[in-house]
This record gives sequence, C-alpha cells and structure tokens, in this order.
Amino acid sequence: MKELSVNHLLGIKYINENDINLIFETADHFKEVINRPIKKVPSLRDITIANIFFENSTRTKLSFELAQKRLSADVINFAASQSSVTKGETLIDTVNNILSMKVDMVVMRHSSPGAAVFLSKNVKASIVNAGDGAHEHPTQALLDAYTIRERLGNVAGKKIVIVGDILHSRVALSNIYSLQKLGAEVKVCGPKTLIPKYIEELGVKVEPNLRKALEWCDVANMLRVQNERLDISYFPSTREYAMQYGVDKNLLDSLNKEIVIMHPGPINRGVEITSDVADSKQSVILNQVENGVAIRMAVIYLLASKIQ
Repeated sequence: MKELSVNHLLGIKYINENDINLIFETADHFKEVINRPIKKVPSLRDITIANIFFENSTRTKLSFELAQKRLSADVINFAASQSSVTKGETLIDTVNNILSMKVDMVVMRHSSPGAAVFLSKNVKASIVNAGDGAHEHPTQALLDAYTIRERLGNVAGKKIVIVGDILHSRVALSNIYSLQKLGAEVKVCGPKTLIPKYIEELGVKVEPNLRKALEWCDVANMLRVQNERLDISYFPSTREYAMQYGVDKNLLDSLNKEIVIMHPGPINRGVEITSDVADSKQSVILNQVENGVAIRMAVIYLLASKIQ
C-alpha cells in the first residue's frame, strides 16, 4: 500500500503533492463508505485517538469525531476549559498524561501558532493539527481542494480567489499551500488592512477589487471575518465590509460566467455572503462539510497505518 511521506499532519507546508493525491484517493473510498446504509468500517478498531481542543470548535470537532467513529476507533474528547490546563499544567504534561492511557493519536486545536509542531517533537504519538492560531488548518484546506476537484474535475489550472480576512486566517494559508501544490493559480482579495504585508512572497497576487477578482476566478472561497482575533478595528464597520467585500445574488448573476462559491464556516449571513448565495446551486458549502468527514477519515486512516 502507498503511504504518506510524514508521520504527522502538522500543516500543508510539510506534505507534498503525492501525499495530497493519496489522501484524495483514500477519501474517494471513504466517501462511498459514508453514503452506504451501514456507514462504518472496522479499520481502526485497535487505535485510540484523543481530540484535544484548546479553542472552541463545533464543525471541526464534530467532523473529526464522526470520522474516527466511522473508522471504529476508540475516541477520547478533551476540552481544555474543563481540564487541569486551567490550573497551570503545561501542554506537554497534559498530553503525556493522556498518552499514558495508551492513546495512539492526538488531534489538537490550539491558539498558539506552531503548537502542533512543538508537540510532535516532544511526545510519542501521531499528531494531527486541527488548527494552530492564525497559522495552518490543513484538513480544511484538503477538504476545500477535494471539493474543487469534485465540482470542477481537477484543481490544476483553476483560478481560485480567497476573499476576506487573510491576515488572521489559518484557512487562507493552508489553502494557498495546497492549491499551489496542486497546480492552481491563487489570488487574495480583501481590505488592505487584512492582507498580510508579505503575501506576494508566497506567489499570490492581490486583487483589491472584488468584482475584478470574481470575474477572474473559477472559485471564490469567502472567509469569515474573525472578530475574535481582531484586537483593533481593521475596517470602519461590518456594514461597509459587506458592501465592499460581501457577495450577494445580484453580484453573482451579473458576472460573465458561473463561479463556485465556498465558505469554511461558520457563515456570517449578510456579511461575507447573503443567504440566497449560500443556498444557491453555485454554493458547495454543504459539500465541503460532507467531504470534511471523508478527508479526515482518510488522514486518520493513513497516519494510523504508520503507527507501529
């Protein structure tokens, strides 16, 4: 069997195109499994996985847990807000205490960039990064690229624009890495204050005008304004942001072609996109959610196969 070139999924930066394609091929198989009447396979009956979330999460946490249970793994869920972390316990001590219960894999979300890499160097378990601060969110980028592949047949040669809060977005960075590795062309669009200074060093062009960006692209990935990360005011008001960088049905219908609309969720309806766009046939948002389970099944299965 083909295998991944890595023992952890710490970020898209650390994997190659062959890894991504192997994850996609494995996800194709699991997508078929989760659409059967019996949605479970016994692949990981001997594996125990701990989900350790130091930040709030609904969709990602549920998606990982469902993926693990579909593979028949034993699952431990750990919320930092209810743990000894609040008493001052270190990250390594917390995880090592969990690993002493014979846990094989850790899925972790943390507010600090690099937390997953740090953990992988200090504990004996396979680590999956479920988001580290404003750094990376690799499984989201994989499911986004997988959804583009499903809708358009291929990622190579496609034009994708990522719109919104690029500065604070781990989804944006992971998407840029994955889409470029798969041969797509990427632009970003958003308020100047929310575009990182050195973004063009990643081989990404900046298009400040939303209409021009949408007329150029095949796919628009609309990012949520991350109010919880905004320590200062980056734009005058939500209303002004929506007027300049929000997509409504009139704008979508006025383009000279039909484009695909994506959103990593949760959606601020009426800000990034209106309800009639989110629920339109051009939207693949619910496909992204379904594909998230298949992609996470594939990642967990391929990493577990490397655990000795």
